[in-house]
Amino acid sequence: MHRVIYDELCLGEINLDSKERYLNIINKLYRQGAQAIILGCTEIALLVSQNDTEIPLYDTTTIHADAAVKFALKP
Repeated sequence: MHRVIYDELCLGEINLDSKERYLNIINKLYRQGAQAIILGCTEIALLVSQNDTEIPLYDTTTIHADAAVKFALKP
């Protein structure tokens, strides 16, 4: 995972083999009982998205950005 993030995604490279590996990991975690997957690194959402799986994904970048906007727009 680390190699994909730093040697591919941080350099703007989207590798379909890496995407497949990530999806395999997500599916394995789901089969082991995970109810959802947290995309806890900003770059991971460049590789996999909710359109790629029925397993719920939580993109922490989007969650934080939404919270920041709500906070900034508070009266």
